[in-house]
Amino acid sequence: MRVPSYRKHSSGQARVTINGKDHLLGKYGTPESKQAYGRLIAEYSASGHPDSFGKSSDALLFEDVLLAYLRYAKAYYKNSSEFANFKLVVRPLAELYGNIPASSFGVKEFKAVRNWWLTPPAPQLKKNGEAKNVRSRTRQYVNKQMKRTLRIIRWAVSEGMVPAEAVTALQCVQPLQMGRCEAKEAPPVTCVDEQLVSATLEHLTPVLADMVRFQQLTGCRPGEVCSIKPAMVDRSSEVWTVSLVQHKTAHRGKDRIIYVGPKAQKVLESYLEDREPDSYCFSPIESERQRRALAAANRATPMSCGNRPGTNVARKPRKQPGECYDTQSYGKAMRNACKRANLETWSPNQLRHNAATEIRKQFGLDAASVILGHSEVGVTQVYAEADKLKAIDVASRIG
Repeated sequence: MRVPSYRKHSSGQARVTINGKDHLLGKYGTPESKQAYGRLIAEYSASGHPDSFGKSSDALLFEDVLLAYLRYAKAYYKNSSEFANFKLVVRPLAELYGNIPASSFGVKEFKAVRNWWLTPPAPQLKKNGEAKNVRSRTRQYVNKQMKRTLRIIRWAVSEGMVPAEAVTALQCVQPLQMGRCEAKEAPPVTCVDEQLVSATLEHLTPVLADMVRFQQLTGCRPGEVCSIKPAMVDRSSEVWTVSLVQHKTAHRGKDRIIYVGPKAQKVLESYLEDREPDSYCFSPIESERQRRALAAANRATPMSCGNRPGTNVARKPRKQPGECYDTQSYGKAMRNACKRANLETWSPNQLRHNAATEIRKQFGLDAASVILGHSEVGVTQVYAEADKLKAIDVASRIG
């Protein structure tokens, strides 16, 4: 981005124009004015070049804060789906309070936004006129959205956009408590039936099916399998390793290594050949190409009738496959496959629970902790469901 220049004002003062506003710096050519110019440019660069730079806190609208945060979050969360979550969070904030002074957003407004999240979404209609199934928001989901809201305000304080008292006041608002609000509880994430997984694989593209198989064999997170690139894979030893650059605990200085055994190697191997080192192994573009090829191969209409393959493709589709999956698009693809096959829906997160339970059962809790990438063994216990078969065996002997 071009750096605003140091210029002479008609009054004889030095000036710099930022976002259409002139900042007077003192007498032109003096060391003091040049020092003021350097200081202002440093502050502008450090703030990320927001449109709101230079506005007083009283003149700054809350929508200015939201727009500035989205610009920051887009760069900060570029390798995760968290940016999409923040776009959802910003929507009610902008609708309800976008035109109020940024410094006026307080506890009353914070609770009003929380009530917005607690209100069931309005029913929507499908193209055929039928009502869509709208999922009500759980207590845990609402609390997460409010944590994200607080994160926006905390960032605004760090950028000097709102007073520090704003964060102190909002931190006093207690999150929704179990049994003390009308929001329903989110069901715990449990293991998924292996037969259900096998049935789903038949309705997935080869790319998506291999992502599922890789998760089953390694116990990695959905976001981790989405982010794998050939450059991350070390094939120098019998057990391959995938060293992730961006992952859930990277900001805490933790390393995350996925250990890839012989079975998982067979799944991953074909996605490492003839690819750029920094390209994604599991590509939505490749998956979409496979889906179209399968649809053409399974068409019931003879080739002499109807549309020829490729003739009814939209020239400018509203949505195009990206260069990589994220947790949301990966999970949505899984749900869509289950719906097409009239199967019970499940999520990729459950595959991690399956792996945790099986590893703990065969090799113990410490081994499961290492494979799953947990820094604390206690976290693994949340993922690994207790093996009830042992309890049944003991009960049958002594009960």
